[in-house]
Amino acid sequence: MMTMPNPSDDLRLLHVHAHPDDESSKGAATTAYYRRRGVKVLVATCTGGERGDILNPKMESPENQSRLPELRREEMAAAAKILDIEQTWLGFIDSGMGPDVDPDSFAAQDVSQAAGRLVKVIREFRPQVVTTYDENGGYPHPDHIMTHKITMAAVDAAADPDAWPEHGPVWLVTKVYYDITLHRGRFAALDRAMHSAGLESPYTDMLAGWEETDEDRARITTRVPCAEYFGVRNDALRAHATQIDPDGRWFAVPLEIQQAAHPSEDYQLVRSRVSVNLPEVDLFAGVIPGQPLGAWLTRADRS
Repeated sequence: MMTMPNPSDDLRLLHVHAHPDDESSKGAATTAYYRRRGVKVLVATCTGGERGDILNPKMESPENQSRLPELRREEMAAAAKILDIEQTWLGFIDSGMGPDVDPDSFAAQDVSQAAGRLVKVIREFRPQVVTTYDENGGYPHPDHIMTHKITMAAVDAAADPDAWPEHGPVWLVTKVYYDITLHRGRFAALDRAMHSAGLESPYTDMLAGWEETDEDRARITTRVPCAEYFGVRNDALRAHATQIDPDGRWFAVPLEIQQAAHPSEDYQLVRSRVSVNLPEVDLFAGVIPGQPLGAWLTRADRS
């Protein structure tokens, strides 16, 4: 049975993302789902996306390219308003997608030192649940991989009284999830639904060379039933106008087909300080604010 968060419980969810727009393309419907239930949500954005490209041809111009960092901050503010969230910048510099990263970029930083900025956020916000990317970054962008590294380091350090004492009292995160919403099973379901409706699918070619193993499928421990908020997610995505083509494949599948074909956003529970019954439909399952928490239950402990 699903555990419905109560606004009076003071539940808090922290999403850690690499760039502005990641919070809208990954887990935004989950965010809206929990916000409507009174959960406080904070997005920590590691970089400003300064070295990104303009991916919407309608926004391509020398003027927009020259002020891209400013534009991306404006877009982030607009998306945060749509999602009704708090948002903070960790202040690292975008690494870009090239084979080499500049010494000042996020991906070139020392993990243990870079994690300190997120430790401060965790101790001040005190989230019970944190989401981030897996070891591969969800996809192998150097900033996404670094986001994974500093998140896991910061969760550990935030609970260590000897680490970063200047950042306030320790805080023990109850559950940590990897966001794996953008997995093959989801796109395959959308592809089948489009063909069944007699429509051209934008994902057929992409799926042709994409293998999914039983292990990949088994990673999904938690499916948040947030289809009602896919429209909010789409609005937040469109707010990132330099990054999202409104006529592109993100929006090619009608909303009602998306809601019927794959009505969840999906996660892998990788750490929990509370007992869990998998699979779940709630990131906060087992979380009772104020109750003493037990020892870590790692993925290996649960298997």
